[in-house]
Amino acid sequence: MTGGAPAATWRCRWCRGTTGSVVLDLGAQPAADVFPPAGSTGPDVLHPLRMVLCGGCGLAQLEDDPTDADEPRGVEPAALVEQSRAAVADLVDAGLATPGALAAECPSPHGGSWLGVLAGHGLRVAPPEADPPAGTVDVLVDSLGMMHDADQRAALERRAALLAPEGVLALHVHPLGTILRTGAWNALRHGHFAYYSVTWLVAAARAVGLAPVGLWHHGLYGGTVVLVLARDGSRRVADATGTPARAAVEAALADEARAGVVDGARVGTLQADVTRTAAALAGWVRDHRDDGVVGYGAASRAVALLAVAGVTGADLRGVVDASPAKRGLSMPGTAGPDGVRVPVLDPAALGDLHPRWVLLFVPDLLDEVRAAHPEVEAAGGRWVVAEPAPAVADPVPLSPR
Repeated sequence: MTGGAPAATWRCRWCRGTTGSVVLDLGAQPAADVFPPAGSTGPDVLHPLRMVLCGGCGLAQLEDDPTDADEPRGVEPAALVEQSRAAVADLVDAGLATPGALAAECPSPHGGSWLGVLAGHGLRVAPPEADPPAGTVDVLVDSLGMMHDADQRAALERRAALLAPEGVLALHVHPLGTILRTGAWNALRHGHFAYYSVTWLVAAARAVGLAPVGLWHHGLYGGTVVLVLARDGSRRVADATGTPARAAVEAALADEARAGVVDGARVGTLQADVTRTAAALAGWVRDHRDDGVVGYGAASRAVALLAVAGVTGADLRGVVDASPAKRGLSMPGTAGPDGVRVPVLDPAALGDLHPRWVLLFVPDLLDEVRAAHPEVEAAGGRWVVAEPAPAVADPVPLSPR
């Protein structure tokens, strides 16, 4: 039940406090990065999966993580590539990424490297495997990477230490405000240790000697932000329209205050989203499975969604994914009474199976996958965005002859 206290052994990953509240509880879940071999029928190993909001510093975080596997790396989607280009363009337009400056990138299992784009704008790029000396990096980028650090204070201190005196840290995050607004409760997974509000990031940055100089919004995952931090928070930075970039920071802080991102009761409304989303998916699959349903996108967010909704190998013929690393595997948490899980399929299966419905678990991929797989709609199939409730995408208009 949400609203209760975390486990007695819990300590905040930032302030080390012991006062907090459980704001989201998904019960016992399989690790989202352990994909069993296809055809295997043994039980999944389950672990508690809960989000705690610290009562001291306000960081939303994973309560505990007994797992230690690495998620098989996915293929970089076009939406993430486009987001990296747009984010770098914002930095260049604001004068924060200039030719000759040294750029480095923190590792992220989500892909979407910005280094090639930065090099294209004339920056010197540190090799991804290199460890730049402290105090040397002019532009340090982190795209959805820091959330994977169990020790949040050490992670931010390490990033701050890399910056040159005039250097900037560009943090690309999926903010808690977006998660609340879109009901994206299945962003919670083992291995994702922190769920940032801009409010928390600004306060944490100041604790390590950084201050915000700008913020830019992007449409990925329902709304992400790039928050730029520097040692000298008084730097005057403007966006492409000439508007002071700090104005966007202040606007984001005001929006989050209204949304209640540090209020346990407000953040705890995510629990009701779990019930609504899972019930909607379970009902839709029950009504359409006899027609032939295939999923698309064996992403970590799909693992909890399918498990909570009770979708099994009897409901889906498979989940297609473009990542070769996931071929021959199956979706954890989807074993039915016969023990059979939903297999992960090669994209060629879309042409072989001729599914009536393709249930898309990563909405940002819709335009990309429709363009890549016209055979689905050519054979009379339809794409269905799975969340927050299954919605059939409008058919692509026929080209005039």
